[in-house]
Amino acid sequence: MSAGPVPKGRSLALVALLVFAWFAATAWVRPLLLPDEGRYVAVVWEMLRSGDWMTPTLNGLPFFHKPPLFYWLGAGVMSVFGPSEWAGRMGAIVGATLGCFALYAFVRRWCGERTGRMALLVLAVQPLFFMGGQYANLDMLVAGCISATVLLLAHAALCLQQGLPYRAALWGGYALVALSVLAKGLIGIVLPGGVIVLWLLLQGRWRVLLRLLSLPGLLVFLLLAGPWFWVMQARFPEFGYYFFIVQHFKRFAETGFNNAQPFWFYPAVLAVFFAPWGVWLVRAFRPGRGRSPEQQSVHLLMGIWAALIVLFFSLPQSKLVGYVLPAVPALAYFVADAYVRRTSDSASSSRWWLASAALGLLVSLGAVAGLAWKAPKSTRGFAAVLAAQGARGDAVFMLDHYYYDLPFYARLQQPVRVVGDWTRAKIDLHDNWQKEIADAGDFAPTQAQALLIGAAALPAALCQHPVAWLMGDKDSLQRFTGLAQATVLLNSGDTTLWRLERPVPCPSP
Repeated sequence: MSAGPVPKGRSLALVALLVFAWFAATAWVRPLLLPDEGRYVAVVWEMLRSGDWMTPTLNGLPFFHKPPLFYWLGAGVMSVFGPSEWAGRMGAIVGATLGCFALYAFVRRWCGERTGRMALLVLAVQPLFFMGGQYANLDMLVAGCISATVLLLAHAALCLQQGLPYRAALWGGYALVALSVLAKGLIGIVLPGGVIVLWLLLQGRWRVLLRLLSLPGLLVFLLLAGPWFWVMQARFPEFGYYFFIVQHFKRFAETGFNNAQPFWFYPAVLAVFFAPWGVWLVRAFRPGRGRSPEQQSVHLLMGIWAALIVLFFSLPQSKLVGYVLPAVPALAYFVADAYVRRTSDSASSSRWWLASAALGLLVSLGAVAGLAWKAPKSTRGFAAVLAAQGARGDAVFMLDHYYYDLPFYARLQQPVRVVGDWTRAKIDLHDNWQKEIADAGDFAPTQAQALLIGAAALPAALCQHPVAWLMGDKDSLQRFTGLAQATVLLNSGDTTLWRLERPVPCPSP
């Protein structure tokens, strides 16, 4: 099979536009899921509301779990089109578009037009990738950036080996490394770098590897990725330790974080989500004939890529499904390659292929429809009541819980007060919402003291406001004093919204 011609800019732009439209078309249908989508879209909303596009904040407190690229994309779209779930998910949509587009362009160039189209189709309807492309957290954005980085650097290496122009692709790869770092941190360097280095060394192409080390590329990387980290370190001296040591190395090495899973978790996840294409994936790893040297190199690249990603994220005990998203494009290539090479001449194989794609599409759209019909734990209904009946100056209190999506849906203009036990020794025992906010408060202790209050301070805090809104579970009235006169506005499940009017000034005890 001969490789296809380099696609013209107009056709590539059309592919990118169609892919973007595919992921964006249903991104508005369902409410935000908690906690992840609520958390990250809340940060986007606060960035837009405050006008501070440098320091991400959660409930008004500096939030440095992740870098800002996801927030910048969401806030940028919200500033033009207004706040919406669709805009809040823009980082994921862009990441999915970037991953699909990069895979199509690379595979088309080096393996042929048909393989490129099939790989794009598989990736676009693969349920894990499709849902990741509509899920407002950082996993899909970094997956798209990592995928595009690997493919652009591999393209540069293949061009270099053939004596073709390669520097633009190489410098673009360095730019994508910078975006990967701004998407989720150091894995944006470690993972694509590890794939490319291992790929070239296994082929004995160490001279090509050395020529990929580029001083202009490093300058591009520093100019794009460096300023935000420099500004944050200047503003917050503890930033470097917290961001790099705590959020990178400790999260990777320690066992106290959420969702501990066995070593085989990610292979099992991928097997389930690739079930519609299982037969093609198995066939992809049988010995094949008729590949050019470049296509053999691409096949090796994809195998190293998928294996390294899965191995890397299988090492820590803490495992979340979205972490393995960077491996999905490589597996989509294998499915497409197996179909095009081995079975495309068979009518029955074509029918099986169409059935596989249809099943993937059905699962993807069915998941969106199901979550739109019944979204677990969303506070959109509570926010609607608060936005309709509350006034701009009303105070909002959250009792023993932080409802991430409420500030976004209610368009709150100020941080809320969160009432609970803020004893640091207890907080550090659990990796949960309270630790997230307490960690953020460490960067702004004076502000945190006003926003994060204990139960004993609640009556005095309520006395400062003529009208207060409170959210908590149904037992909050028994746990907190001063709520006896509160009026229930909405009760749904275990969550209740109260409105409390107080005379000003408060009566003396």
